[in-house]
Amino acid sequence: MNTLTAHLCAPPPGRLCEGPVWDSRTQELLWVDIRGGHIHCAMLTGPTPDLIPHVTRTLTPPVSAVLPCASGRLLATAGDTIVRIDGSPDSIRPVVKVPFPDDGVRRRFNDAKVDPRGRLLAGTMAESTGGTGSAQLYRLDPDGTLTTLRTGITISNGLGWSPDGRTLYHADSPTHRVDVFEYDLDTGTLGEGKPFAHFPDGEPDGLTVDAEGNVWVAVWGAGQVRAFDPSGNPCATVDVGPSQVSSCTFAGPDLDVLVITTAAEDEAAGEPHAGRLFACRPGVTGLPATLFADERLVVANGR
Repeated sequence: MNTLTAHLCAPPPGRLCEGPVWDSRTQELLWVDIRGGHIHCAMLTGPTPDLIPHVTRTLTPPVSAVLPCASGRLLATAGDTIVRIDGSPDSIRPVVKVPFPDDGVRRRFNDAKVDPRGRLLAGTMAESTGGTGSAQLYRLDPDGTLTTLRTGITISNGLGWSPDGRTLYHADSPTHRVDVFEYDLDTGTLGEGKPFAHFPDGEPDGLTVDAEGNVWVAVWGAGQVRAFDPSGNPCATVDVGPSQVSSCTFAGPDLDVLVITTAAEDEAAGEPHAGRLFACRPGVTGLPATLFADERLVVANGR
């Protein structure tokens, strides 16, 4: 099994950095700091890959994911609402708000990804005790229709598709497991699911899939990213450093740089470099991120 070590990148630490995504149109990396409501943007540079911070935009926290759209705008998950962002300061428009039940459980959106046909999958999570099984996984279609795909989740996390798009990987972190589902590309629905990989010493968080179909999983609490082949066999480990490794994605013009986000929550706040970004070249390439197909999307106060 291949063992790698990620190196520290330039951006300053955040509290809960998450959701890195490479925008191939602008050749920039986007990621969020959930607690601060920050959407960061950076350029990748150098033979030893590093990130040069470029722009930061701040929304009302929490902001858990940001995704590029086909129109050139951005889509973000913020609290209980999916919003679309244009370039001007007053251009944040709500797309859909999830009606969370008034049952005393504090919920918010968490990880989100765009499927190979341009639809958004976004999961929620419980942030308070008593919320076991109270979260869901949703699909937002290009026309703004919101559909529930999976219920009984506690912390919906990592999402990623196989190279042919017909397999979905999804983590519910407290189960210490990534599950794999049949995925219908025509309808955007889930088929049969089964366990894919187990993490007894940590919780699976964000994940990404490379061009060979290997699944790279950030393991919260273990300080690593772990890769598995399509059969679920371990094939690589990336040692990061800070224990709260939160997500990863492939970046760069050739999609050959693995960028990793970390967090500095609670007891991990005092760890060296907690909340920083890291990178390495694992010797494989990733899959390009699909843009959300928002051409027909109607949002509040205009298109």
